[in-house]
Amino acid sequence: MTSQELKNRSKKFAIDIVRLTNELPHKAIGWNVSNQITRSATSVAANYRAVCRAKSDKDFISKMETVIEECDETQFWLELIEELTLVQSLNEVKRLWKEADELTSIFVSSVKTVNNRLNKS
Repeated sequence: MTSQELKNRSKKFAIDIVRLTNELPHKAIGWNVSNQITRSATSVAANYRAVCRAKSDKDFISKMETVIEECDETQFWLELIEELTLVQSLNEVKRLWKEADELTSIFVSSVKTVNNRLNKS
């Protein structure tokens, strides 16, 4: 997968999360979860763009670790939405959780590849 394809995929993920938040209840828990998951999911996409401008392998790893943390946090909020049944479309929550998991795997694999290259130097 090219970096442009991953930029597009992470942005689509963020957009899909934002759309999901429209279904959250209009009360304290819904507002809180909406705010948190929107921040973490959009951070995945925004920080991945920063990864693409990394100045060195170490900078790449540092920025990518932030992306991984934000993706994991997004999964947490999706789990909370599911376990509290905050939306009716639980299939969409599960799909988004799976997408976050796949993105995390891609990001972790990228960090491992760069770490291996650094360790061989």
